[in-house]
Amino acid sequence: MKKICIVTSTYNLQITNKLRINAKKALKRFKKISVTDFDVPGAFEIPVMISKLANRYDGFIAIGCVIKGQTKNFDLISHAITNGIMHLSIAKKKPIGNAILTCFNQGQAKNRFDRGAEAAEAVISVLENGSKKK
Repeated sequence: MKKICIVTSTYNLQITNKLRINAKKALKRFKKISVTDFDVPGAFEIPVMISKLANRYDGFIAIGCVIKGQTKNFDLISHAITNGIMHLSIAKKKPIGNAILTCFNQGQAKNRFDRGAEAAEAVISVLENGSKKK
């Protein structure tokens, strides 16, 4: 059985909860998968939580929503999160589906709820393809 962990930011919860629901719906289509949820306060904390849990799960789905404000913070946070997730995925050799939205407004975020399912499907694809011998 493959163990998947969904790490969700509670910041912008109306958006992130819908992403999580769609990720879980996608995961239900696959057999022999167990899913565990962890919440973190914001998207910036997602890589830290994944790092702490990396040895306990086969794959991860990172769910968050960063909406651009009036400062450069949006760019800094978005880059830091993306780099952190990619580094962890490579270093730990674990797939991490990225469903962290980076949008200019809530309307854009609401049009991207399917990213939760896409991230879940990407993780399963990597896990399944990684276990096949050629």
